[in-house]
Amino acid sequence: MRNLLLALALVMVGAPSAMAVEEPKYSVVQKDDNFEIRAYAATITADTTVAGEGVKARNDAFMPLADYIFAKDRKGGKIAVTAPVTQAPREKIAMTAPVTQEASDGGWTVSFTMPEGYTMASLPPPANPNVRLVEHPPRRMAVVSFSGTAGNLRMEKMKRELMARVADLGLTAVGEPVFAFYDPPWTLPFMRRNEVMVELVAS
Repeated sequence: MRNLLLALALVMVGAPSAMAVEEPKYSVVQKDDNFEIRAYAATITADTTVAGEGVKARNDAFMPLADYIFAKDRKGGKIAVTAPVTQAPREKIAMTAPVTQEASDGGWTVSFTMPEGYTMASLPPPANPNVRLVEHPPRRMAVVSFSGTAGNLRMEKMKRELMARVADLGLTAVGEPVFAFYDPPWTLPFMRRNEVMVELVAS
């Protein structure tokens, strides 16, 4: 039943490739094949943190975030859907960036980006205490794009590829990588758009 509810919610959201869905604004600073350095504008995300390994955590986090943007558990109107859904390892302590998937406390933080134009003051407060709104300042990110199924082993492989590219360029990462998923699960694997990204120290 839970999988059915998830599928129905994803139908409501729709595939980014099938409709005009807003994405966070950025400019490309450097590009080489599937690797980019991007300068992102400031954003606000709705976040929830769940326990478990990567794919299960992503599924478990979807419903509380969908309830927030579709106003299922709060007052006010719906919030427009954006892409991607992002997933980062749970933080160990408040002042650090997300740590590795093997962090001692486990779990992942999954995020929906709020549409441009909203502020912390204008967004409706979440009714679910496990959903929180987070401001992100402008950031420079190193990004590796990949298609296919983003299972746990593939995620780990792409994370290693990203960090190797960052090291090869003599760049310094802030925290650990964040994964971004742009398509619903029924999208053919070779058509899926996935990314893994990590913040870079400002140059």
